[in-house]
Amino acid sequence: MRRLFPLLLASVFLLGAQQPPNTPQQAGQVATNGPVTLSLQDALTRARAYSQQFQSAVIAAATSHEALVQARAAFFPTLNYFNQYIYTQGNGTPTGIFVAANGVHVYNSQAVVHGELFSLTQRAEYRQAMFAQAAAQAKQEIAARGLVSTVVGAYYGLIAAQRHLVNARLTLDEARRFLDITQKQEAGGEVAHADVVKAQLNLEQRTRDLQDAELNVEKARIALGVMLFPDINQQFDLTDDLAATDQLPNVDEMRTAAQMHSPDVRAAQASLKAANFGVSAAKGAFYPSLVYDYFFGIDANQFAVHGPEGQNNLGSSAQASLTIPVWNWGAMRSKVRQAELQRRQAQVDLTFAQRNLESTINSAYLEAQAARAQLDSLRRSVDLSAESLRLTILRYQAGEATALEVSDAQSTLAQARNAYDDGLTRYRVALVGVRILTGTL
Repeated sequence: MRRLFPLLLASVFLLGAQQPPNTPQQAGQVATNGPVTLSLQDALTRARAYSQQFQSAVIAAATSHEALVQARAAFFPTLNYFNQYIYTQGNGTPTGIFVAANGVHVYNSQAVVHGELFSLTQRAEYRQAMFAQAAAQAKQEIAARGLVSTVVGAYYGLIAAQRHLVNARLTLDEARRFLDITQKQEAGGEVAHADVVKAQLNLEQRTRDLQDAELNVEKARIALGVMLFPDINQQFDLTDDLAATDQLPNVDEMRTAAQMHSPDVRAAQASLKAANFGVSAAKGAFYPSLVYDYFFGIDANQFAVHGPEGQNNLGSSAQASLTIPVWNWGAMRSKVRQAELQRRQAQVDLTFAQRNLESTINSAYLEAQAARAQLDSLRRSVDLSAESLRLTILRYQAGEATALEVSDAQSTLAQARNAYDDGLTRYRVALVGVRILTGTL
């Protein structure tokens, strides 16, 4: 046996050495096989899994559900099995040295059923827990809507940054072409060297704009990636749906749906109902409570079903107690006033939530309406700016325009392109805000 022990120990070490090291999946990391393409719904699904605030709201709702389960369980009797041994110093008598002792050795082994037959406080607390759960569930939806708003802003912010990067590359190419034109014009003796210098300065500025656009894309990618992936280095692509300009719903339909699906109002209403039952629970302390207990088992000097003389040690007993509150120095009245103040605060919160919903509905609709109305104008500005640049370059080649006019036309076109993409982003974000309010996202 002594020889076998070292062999067994060596085998354990060999088996441990053959185990592969922890993989990234075992360490709680996500292995990546390359870039992934995400739609807005994909991004929202991932964000719900990693958002600390949303997960906290989910846990709070689950906690309130357990509180409701506990409040419901208080209506039913409880069953416990009680075991006890008591030793009392002997003094030559059957009961021992203490007057209250039943004997030198006392054994208790009993099943105890405990219940409360009448308690207004208990019933009110159950109803309070039920509406507290409803409020927590509504707050979970509020957190979900806040998360959606944040992710949508970051999602379309990255798409807008990517579009600005494309625009910056187009503008840089246009600046290179204009520099080539000025150099050829100078070589032919048609323009002064100052035009070449102006074109070179314009090219340098467009190069810096491209670098800024690349930086903005990376910053927007990090801001979104940290909400979607455990590894911020994960590469991903987004589905660009800015061009899909969905129609804005009717304002009356929007208002009706928003009022019906508002979690803020539902949370405030549930909190008010919970506060009402909180007042009832506090007032219930003024009324008597009736409690009963039933015992079955052994309470004897020997741990046995029958005593030494054949008597039966196994039996039952029952008791009931009625507690009538009389005086507690105003503590119960103070709890009632405290509960009434909490109810008043809940009423104020409900009124504010209703007024804030109306304000939010009007603001969201006006924002989406204004953003939609400007899209056609922004699109025309891009077309006009592109035509203006083309004509200005032709006039420059004909000797009728200056290099400064060409540079201004290029800047105007770059701004118009970015403004149009920003307008698309603004309308898309506003439209998502409307969908959030109406409960369709």
